[in-house]
Amino acid sequence: MSGVFGFFAPDGGGAAETAYFGLYALQHRGQESAGLAVSDGRRIRIRKGMGLVTQVLTDEAVANMPGSISIGHVRYSKAGEPHVANAQPLLGFTQHGQLALAHDGKLTNAPSLRQRLQRDGAVLQTTTDSELILNLIARQTGDPFEEAVVKAIGALRGAFSVVLMTNDKLIGFRDYAGIRPLSIGRHGEATILASESAAFDTIGADRVRDVEPGELVVVDAQGLRTRQLQPAQAAFCVFEYIYFARPDSHLAERNVHLIRKAIGRQLARESRIAADLVIPAPDSGTSAALGYAEESGIPFDFGLMKNRYVGRTFIQPTPALRQKGVRIKLNPVSALLKDQRVIVVDDSIVRGTTSGKTVEMLKDAGAREVHMAIASPPFIHACHYGIDIANTDDLIAAHRTQEEVRKIIGADSLHYLSLSGLYKALQMPGTGLCTACFTGEYPLGVGEPQSTSDLLEDEE
Repeated sequence: MSGVFGFFAPDGGGAAETAYFGLYALQHRGQESAGLAVSDGRRIRIRKGMGLVTQVLTDEAVANMPGSISIGHVRYSKAGEPHVANAQPLLGFTQHGQLALAHDGKLTNAPSLRQRLQRDGAVLQTTTDSELILNLIARQTGDPFEEAVVKAIGALRGAFSVVLMTNDKLIGFRDYAGIRPLSIGRHGEATILASESAAFDTIGADRVRDVEPGELVVVDAQGLRTRQLQPAQAAFCVFEYIYFARPDSHLAERNVHLIRKAIGRQLARESRIAADLVIPAPDSGTSAALGYAEESGIPFDFGLMKNRYVGRTFIQPTPALRQKGVRIKLNPVSALLKDQRVIVVDDSIVRGTTSGKTVEMLKDAGAREVHMAIASPPFIHACHYGIDIANTDDLIAAHRTQEEVRKIIGADSLHYLSLSGLYKALQMPGTGLCTACFTGEYPLGVGEPQSTSDLLEDEE
């Protein structure tokens, strides 16, 4: 998972500063690396590196990137791949001029694309799917630039939301299932593309609409125009609603916070736990916990305080970092918890690292009972579309019963939201969503086996 941002201002200027604030709003989507590319109409300047937006894009760096077009990226990767070479945007010098590109998602045909490009003599310097997309565009010889982009898209399989820029254009496109998000915003005469609408709010822009699945958006001096390249077969990632997106974002015209509250209410109807207190696993469980408390009538409070300077433990690249992240991220409020029967509402249980440590901390703080209420069904299948779960062996619920998982995390009881309950809370029948992590039904297939010639496999 990553966050992408694009900006085009026909009246010139401010692209770097605007992208900085947009990326800051998307920081939750990736905390390993950050990057920014800006065009002043003659050349594209790029700045990227390992770390958070504020660490990589310093005031001095942003001030030295004049221009009216920009794209940016925040990224996390799977274990073994944190490296500055994989930071984005990627910049290339091509027959079409300078191109910069940033990508959220994962290509299911990346191994064969990589082999094909290497057989044709391409020199690849990263393990990213993004470099494959950039090369495919660059190698469409004899075609006008936009047609080169269209042909390259035709060779892609899997999940992709991409922002791309030249010295005079901003382009965005999504796969035909629209697995990963991308939206259009406006600020005066400027056009913005971003993974989430929270980025628009941060810069004072208005959300216009989503980029449709299978749609290409082009912004230049003539304005904004779009092309529907493939018939949409929407299968939006349900985990965006459950965990990834900020609560203040709108996805597919719906507010994430209100959706999560509805999920929490449905979870309360299904679980019926006798308890004294409902607390969230901060921060992604807060909205669902509020809905749970409202529906159940059990008081809501904050029993775990979060260190705001620690990132999201789920998207840390190694188990050791996730373990350490849990320990310094959360601290229980002992005075509130002592002798209480506590319901902890969390968005999901993936590997079980955080849940087990949370239960242990709460009991050490004096809680008499700790019940885990999970605002999603069991996560039992690998993701092939950009989430850092490529192997079912990493999933605590994949080969265990609910009771076995409960014992491992040490909870007094464990309750999952049913799949039908999730659809009911979302007010969707399941069509239009990718729920492969719960059902094993992959709308875009599971992809190709990894070539033994590839040293690494990447997820954007």
